Amino acid sequence: MKSLIILLLSCFTIMSCGDSSTDHLEEPTKIIQKQSVVFIAGIDEDDNSFYKNAKAHFSQQNIIVVEDLHALDAIISWLNKNADDKVYDQIHIVSHSNPWRGMALLTSEDGARITATSLKNSTLPKPNGGITENTKIIFHSCGLGANKDLMKGLKLAFSSGVSPSLYASEYFNIFGGKYASHYLAQPFYVFYPTANSPGNKTLSREIAQKYPNANLDWLTALGTREETTSGAIYSYRFNIPVDWEIVFEDASKIPELDSADSIMDYILENDEFAFALYELGIPMEKFRWTSSSEGPILKIQGKTTVLTALMPVMNTYEPAEYTAPDIMHARLYSQF
Repeated sequence: MKSLIILLLSCFTIMSCGDSSTDHLEEPTKIIQKQSVVFIAGIDEDDNSFYKNAKAHFSQQNIIVVEDLHALDAIISWLNKNADDKVYDQIHIVSHSNPWRGMALLTSEDGARITATSLKNSTLPKPNGGITENTKIIFHSCGLGANKDLMKGLKLAFSSGVSPSLYASEYFNIFGGKYASHYLAQPFYVFYPTANSPGNKTLSREIAQKYPNANLDWLTALGTREETTSGAIYSYRFNIPVDWEIVFEDASKIPELDSADSIMDYILENDEFAFALYELGIPMEKFRWTSSSEGPILKIQGKTTVLTALMPVMNTYEPAEYTAPDIMHARLYSQF
């Protein structure tokens, strides 16, 4: 387990308790410590350095960095345990997220990814100190600000007697960029069955039809994997998997699904699976479908690749500079 990294504490304020009269002994002055904390709530995989870069960014600030908690219940418990004589000014939570699968942050160590549904069905500890109506909880999670239902659920999770303000952006959060350690980027999406790309020319025509008002060089964007110049559009890709298991009473009843078309037909005939794909919002044909069986269990697996063009959000008044990720900027962040 990674150790807890504690950096410099933020400034504190002194609040006086009791009567100020000199006719009797004054009660001791109570020191209320005001602090901020960031939870690096995940581990990088493959060549992705999102969490590493976020840690480096926040380590340069006057803030506590916690990097060994990857579940919401553990984060709330940590806040409760460390709340004695403290008031949390800002609570930052860094976690992968996308509009289709919710957050990579889990509800509990053995729980599910956080979605509006999984959050509603989970049992979490209640905040019991340190969080006030002035506390700002800031999620650095791509596109999370667009998920209103999930943000409302997270607000409830952090509310107990008092209700803090929550902030999240509809844009992508980028840490460790060439020209800024943290900035936001507007995403544009196009999908294809994993390992079966039709090619960037076809995908550029498709994304141009999807975003007719963007007027961007899509072919260049989809073929560029990193920032080339300040503010230049580039692309990033990730996969979204679907895994289902169906248990039959008799293995002989398992249907023979020997092609992608037969698998998709089977999914359409099953209301539960068809509805799950409908909620996901990604066309069925954009997945690479496979099936297998083991005893009485039929396994259906699908995987789609999301090719995302990212346009950095630039400063309106200084076009060569990135816009600072200011949570009070209504165009950049939604408040809940």
